[in-house]
Amino acid sequence: MSVTPTSTTESTGVRHRARAATPGVLRTLAGRPRDWRVPPTGLLPSRFPRPHLGWLGPLLMLASSVAIWPAFAGAQGEEGGSVAFGLYIGAVSIMLMAWSFILAIRARWMEPFFGGMDRIYRAHRWAGALAIPTMFLHTSIEPEIEGGIRGAAENLADTAEGLAGVGEIMLYVLVLVSLVRWFPYRWWRWTHKLLGIPFAFASWHFYTAEKTYSNTSAWGWFFNAVMVAGIAAWLHRVGIRDMFTRGNRYRISRTEVDASTIEIELEPIGKPVQHHAGQFAILKLDAPGLTEPHVFTIASSPESPVMRFFVRDLGDWSHKLLTADLVGTTARIEGPYGHFEPLPDRPGRTIWVAGGVGITPFLSQIDSLPAGEPGPTTPHLIYCVPDREKATARAVLEQAEAEGRITLDVVASREGRRFGPEMLEAALAGHDARSAHVATCGPAGLVRSTASAADAAGVRSIMTEDFDIRSGVGPDLSRQIEALVPTGGG
Repeated sequence: MSVTPTSTTESTGVRHRARAATPGVLRTLAGRPRDWRVPPTGLLPSRFPRPHLGWLGPLLMLASSVAIWPAFAGAQGEEGGSVAFGLYIGAVSIMLMAWSFILAIRARWMEPFFGGMDRIYRAHRWAGALAIPTMFLHTSIEPEIEGGIRGAAENLADTAEGLAGVGEIMLYVLVLVSLVRWFPYRWWRWTHKLLGIPFAFASWHFYTAEKTYSNTSAWGWFFNAVMVAGIAAWLHRVGIRDMFTRGNRYRISRTEVDASTIEIELEPIGKPVQHHAGQFAILKLDAPGLTEPHVFTIASSPESPVMRFFVRDLGDWSHKLLTADLVGTTARIEGPYGHFEPLPDRPGRTIWVAGGVGITPFLSQIDSLPAGEPGPTTPHLIYCVPDREKATARAVLEQAEAEGRITLDVVASREGRRFGPEMLEAALAGHDARSAHVATCGPAGLVRSTASAADAAGVRSIMTEDFDIRSGVGPDLSRQIEALVPTGGG
């Protein structure tokens, strides 16, 4: 058998092409500076004149992590010195992971205590993220207590400690996948379901290890309840909730693509979802390659017999959506969720600031607004878009303005205009800022700048929504990876 050697010229060409491609790959992985901006916690409302019910949830999470310190205070190590902090910080990690799973079940009764489902998910993400450094501190300190009370036989405790070490590595990897957006949403979604395994390992280690108290004491019952609640919430979320609680059935009756946005209209099959203006829902399509659930704000009014969503082409899933034949496809809608309120409780100056598809919660409110001559309480909409001609639902908004339901100011960046505090000040001119209501939805940067400008102007009622079920940092590489590893089914 003869082997034909590769020519030097050909090998050199391959190396040159590889070197030429490397900067492009690195640029793609690096993304833009704004891709790496750490999302704000957003757990407490922007501004309230007095304590608000939405503070209760985050404060309870903080209190539950601080209040467990007495369980370990005074613990001494085998080699002398205090090991109280090492034991305590391990318990804090368990507490934070349990909170993360409990919040992930999307229980609507919890929304008032956090200020909406968007803030519940932020609390869920931050609890999971903060569990990592607390666990790292615990394992780095390696507290060995003197005269502690063992929770199980020594051989069982040693086995549990080994499993906890495996779970620690597993947790680091899975949380990295969650925090860095290089990994496509579909991969993140499935790996996210595995996070209960390291929590179960850590809980078993916590139960069997030597502690300052016995498992049958008051502290023992408390921590056992926390761990059982966390594991039960995880099993409910990945088992019962995902497999059996699928939402109300709908059928797609109409779609319309406008530039990079698709409008999807769905008719109920049976009982429809009852929602308020400004709420969002989880949409699951029964179509090959499109079955993964995604969160969208409901664009139709509460009185409408159909459900309507606007989906922007932002990733691999939404890109396929724009080119798919969806009419007749069945779907499931889970929800509604959210406490976003476009209108104030009492009549007053109302200003809406929307960016891109952040217009949808305001679209759901427009049909219920009275037509006629605009007055002091007519909502003033500042709509920030790249291109006026390609703005989502532009015809609907212009019709609403013509009917006197809203006043409209389209801020198009291609026309050299960008949102600034002066626009909000102009909209507030001649009105009492303290009694005004500002509602904003859209990209995180726009939401932050609007809330900051409203706060500086003295507005007391500021309603924000920036729902991102995943969040994280880094560029979204879902399209690039989809090109390399196409999806088959859902």
